[in-house]
Amino acid sequence: MDIGTILGFVFGFFSIVVLGMRGEFMPYFDVPSIGIVFGGCVTSVLMGVSMKTIKGCSKTLMLAFKYKADDPVALVKKIIEFSEIARRDGILALENVLPQIQDPFLKQGIQLAVDGTDPELIQDIMDTEMETVDARHGENRRLWETFRNGGPSWGAMGTSIGLIAMLKGGVDDPAMLASGMAIALITTFYGSLVSSFFVGPLCDKLVTRNNEELELKAIMLKGVMSIQAGDNPRIVEQKLKILLPPSQRGFGKDG
Repeated sequence: MDIGTILGFVFGFFSIVVLGMRGEFMPYFDVPSIGIVFGGCVTSVLMGVSMKTIKGCSKTLMLAFKYKADDPVALVKKIIEFSEIARRDGILALENVLPQIQDPFLKQGIQLAVDGTDPELIQDIMDTEMETVDARHGENRRLWETFRNGGPSWGAMGTSIGLIAMLKGGVDDPAMLASGMAIALITTFYGSLVSSFFVGPLCDKLVTRNNEELELKAIMLKGVMSIQAGDNPRIVEQKLKILLPPSQRGFGKDG
C-alpha cells in the first residue's frame, strides 16, 4: 500500500470531519446537492471519456493506493551485471538470462540486442513503447481529471440553482428559502471536496506513478543501448548513474 496516500486521506478526514464538522454529518448531508455535484461529474465523464477507459477506471485508481515501484538502484546493478556478461562472453550469452528478466520492456530490449537488431531500430522501438505507455496512462488519468475538474463547475451550477430557488420562493416561503440556501452552500462544499480531497490529489499521484515508470524505462533503454554498443561495464555504470538522484549514485563504492 502507498502509505502517503493513506496518510493523506486520514489527515484530510481528520481536518474536515473531526475539526471542521466536529463529527456532525447531517447538517452537511443534502440529497439534491449530492445529485447535482456527483451526478454532474459522472455526466461529464460519460460524455467526455471513452467507455473503454471508464471500464478500467477502478484499476487505474488503485494505482494511487497500491503500487510497488522497482528499485532504480537494483535495476542499474542488474543491467551492469548484464553488461559484464556481454563483455566477457559476448552479447549472445545474454540469451541465457532472458528467462530471469521479469520486466517486459527490459526483456524486449535485451532480446532485440541479442538478435543483432540495428541500434537505431532498437531505439525507435523502445522510444515508441515509452510514448505509448505515457499516452495510455494519460488517457486513463484524464477520466479522473475530468471528474476533478467537474467538481467546482457543478458545485457552482448547484449554487446558481439554489440561489434561483431562493429568489423564486422569496422570503415569504421559509421552506423554499432554506432548501435553496442548502443547495447553494452545500453544492459548493461538495465541489471543493471532489476537487481538493477525493479526486484531485489522486490525479496528482497518478502523474507521479507515470513519471516513476517512465524514469525506470529510461534507465532500461539507456542500459540496453549501452550494452548493444559494447560499452565497458564501468562506462555503462556511469551512464546509468547519471539517471539516478545524486543520493543514490554511491552504490558502486559499497558494491
